[in-house]
Amino acid sequence: MIKNILFFLIGSYFVFVFSSCKKEDLFTDSTATLQFSDDTIMFDTVFATIGSATKNLRIYNPYDQPIKISNIRLAGGSTSYYRINVNGLPSTSFNDVELRAGDSLWIFVEVTVDPNNQILPYIIQDSIVFETNGNRQDVDLVSWGQNAHFIVADQVLNLKDDQGKTVGQIKYAIVDTIDNHTTVWDNQLPYVVYGGFAVIDSSTTLEITQGTQIHFSNNAGLWVYKGGKLKVTGTAQNQVVFQGLRREQAYVDEPGQWDRIWINDGAINEIDHAVIKNGYIGLQTEVLFDPVMPLQTLKVSNTIIKNMSGLGMLARNWTIEATNTVIANCGQYNAALTIGGSYDFTHCTLANYWRKGQRSNPVLYINNYTTGSNNSIITADLSKASFKNCIIYGDNDNELELDFKSGSLSNHQFNHCLLQVDHNTPITDPNFFTSVWANTNPFFTNHTENDYHLEAGSFCIDKGDDALTGGLLQDLEGNNRVNGAAPDLGAYEK
Repeated sequence: MIKNILFFLIGSYFVFVFSSCKKEDLFTDSTATLQFSDDTIMFDTVFATIGSATKNLRIYNPYDQPIKISNIRLAGGSTSYYRINVNGLPSTSFNDVELRAGDSLWIFVEVTVDPNNQILPYIIQDSIVFETNGNRQDVDLVSWGQNAHFIVADQVLNLKDDQGKTVGQIKYAIVDTIDNHTTVWDNQLPYVVYGGFAVIDSSTTLEITQGTQIHFSNNAGLWVYKGGKLKVTGTAQNQVVFQGLRREQAYVDEPGQWDRIWINDGAINEIDHAVIKNGYIGLQTEVLFDPVMPLQTLKVSNTIIKNMSGLGMLARNWTIEATNTVIANCGQYNAALTIGGSYDFTHCTLANYWRKGQRSNPVLYINNYTTGSNNSIITADLSKASFKNCIIYGDNDNELELDFKSGSLSNHQFNHCLLQVDHNTPITDPNFFTSVWANTNPFFTNHTENDYHLEAGSFCIDKGDDALTGGLLQDLEGNNRVNGAAPDLGAYEK
């Protein structure tokens, strides 16, 4: 009896092994076709010599039998601008790729464009060809190439600590090496700063004219070195734009794609009608070399700073005049005005509805000190922090932090402003707050889309003081404010 049972089990085992190891028959019908997630893979404009983001294509076997794809290849072969990866392997052609019944396969695609002499974008096309049971199918590959001026970081500055030990590096390229010379960037082609900082060196000027597009790679930025000067001259219809390198739709509002515009001690720097977006810090101003040097000046007008993963504006003991300017949606502070200085903001909108993570910092932070060695406190005069006809608002309970130490001036004034504050902010003190309103929804048009125009019926309409407007008879977009009548708060006139 036991012998019969054992014989039965052994026989059953071999039947199971044989049946489980038996390979399913391939579906070889000549009508077999594959299914695709897309019939065209479309890339947004790609800079010449700079690779694209990676796109993907999914291939489906719709049959209840496995199928063999006899060949997958780029139609352009080895001369193609495109690159494909199948099953983790890069090549231009793959043979005998089996796809199980009802299964799918990923193909990853990238493109790198060679430069030519064209100013306007140009089209780059190819296709991925699939041959299955004698049938041929293809998926189109389409992208736009764009020539550009490239500034590639080719020098290294070693950063050392107090003991002379190297603690980091800054990669950079000099924009211009001729003393007292002005270099002009115009809008004929975009500018791509790659691999580090483009440096405006001592006694040279970089002028960026209307409509110019500047793109930065990861960790790249613009550095106005000691004695250098930056002059940005956009217009309401043709702004200068500072942004990341990626141009695909997914990167349109993605913060942290590049580093910052970094301004050190030097000449008066001016930025008019610009958009600074999607970096880490929009504008950083500080004296690096001479701590007793008189305050340096930055004039920012008709400008939008938005979607910075860190700060929109970081100032250290500086003079900043900001007019008709929007600073919006930053992961930390919209503006941190620190170690004293002199600041004058008129008709500005500082708003924060950050949606890329948790935000604990307020929109606006002002102090008059820094922390030295051994945690010592070093104060510096805040000669002025003036906010006139401004909106300072967001979705935190408190969007204004005043952090002052005794021993230095802490002069600050909010006049005809809408503020989002908690009960700890002394907005009833007439020495510092005049005609301010707290915690009233400004009713922006669409703050989730960075649109900070005022809706009809907004509390901010006609709440400004014409005497504080001064010469700002037009708003950020060139719309007239009514002279002699109450203007709206913020950068936009309804």
